[in-house]
Amino acid sequence: MQGRDQDGDAVDGGSAGSAAADRALLDRIRAAPVLAGPLPHFDPDTAPAAPGPLFADWLDRALADGVPEPQIVTLSTAAADGTPSARVLLLRGLDSADCGFVFAGDSGSGKGQDLAARPVAALTWYWPAHGRQIRMAGPVDVLGEEATRRDYLGRSPAARIAGFTGRTSAPLDGPGEYEREHRAAEALVAAEPSRVPATHTVYRLRAREAEFFQADPARWHLRLRYTRDGDGWTRTLLWP
Repeated sequence: MQGRDQDGDAVDGGSAGSAAADRALLDRIRAAPVLAGPLPHFDPDTAPAAPGPLFADWLDRALADGVPEPQIVTLSTAAADGTPSARVLLLRGLDSADCGFVFAGDSGSGKGQDLAARPVAALTWYWPAHGRQIRMAGPVDVLGEEATRRDYLGRSPAARIAGFTGRTSAPLDGPGEYEREHRAAEALVAAEPSRVPATHTVYRLRAREAEFFQADPARWHLRLRYTRDGDGWTRTLLWP
């Protein structure tokens, strides 16, 4: 059985049903509230000369106001062939004076392989409750063994066990394999509580470009970009 899509082209019954479901979902998306406010005030004229202190101020405000998980950040990387990918992880450290951001991962994972091939990345935060988006982009360095040990051993027992469970990003046969690996990791961490996985890696992104976006319910959005310029920064307002 055939029907017709919104352009009048013939489609089979299954495709027509899928297209109708997609349109219904889009209608729900359009009806969902966005930037309902109230949102914080931001005056770019009073922003500091460097982006690190502004990030710290916005993060502090988010934590004080109970914004859910403001430490969660999206890391974007590119593979050797240029294929982009993104994933969500935890901010593990901050150097507001130098605009540096620390995160961790497995060197054998997709992000680890991307960063080995192209040691540059972008970090993106979005806090809907504040209508704020922040992006930091720049080169990425691998920190030393001491930073790696401090990061890993400072984690909860459950997180350390997870770090020894299986191989990050490798194919998984099923729940049974996961359970076996998890039990083995539990035993290893209990026997060697100070052990750190050989592939656990701590990275630091030193931003050379930073953007701060403050949304407004009336759509008078503000967008401020910082660009590293020698030992200082230049600031530019952008059209949102």
